[in-house]
Amino acid sequence: MARMETLELVRAYYDCFNRRDIPGTLALLTPDVIHDVSQGEREHGLDQFAVCVDRMNRCYREQVLDLVIMATDSGDNAAAEFVVEGRYMETDRHHPSEIELPEARGQSYRIRGRALFEIRDERIARVTDWYDLQEWLRQVGT
Repeated sequence: MARMETLELVRAYYDCFNRRDIPGTLALLTPDVIHDVSQGEREHGLDQFAVCVDRMNRCYREQVLDLVIMATDSGDNAAAEFVVEGRYMETDRHHPSEIELPEARGQSYRIRGRALFEIRDERIARVTDWYDLQEWLRQVGT
């Protein structure tokens, strides 16, 4: 996959994220996708990815803004940096960090995020997410 197609694939991933489109997101991933969850464990496969996205959609209302995407010339790898603007809507009792999060009361937050991607067979084969959990906790009130 060439660099430009990889950039378009990653942009489509975030477009689906912003629309809260789980089927659209899953269609962009390989069946054996690896998801390195920020503050959590590595997850394997579409089923685990879908469970994670469902939890996120239930507990948070987020939009990715100011998206910057970079890709290698070969298109095999990409990186993204962005701002996540969101509201904490339902207490997340299954956060991957396994720490007890504060009660959700619709608190708003704005934090930076980053992700790394591996591309295979014109789909995303690995997503490694990162955000600053301590900053998020500061903003939503620990």
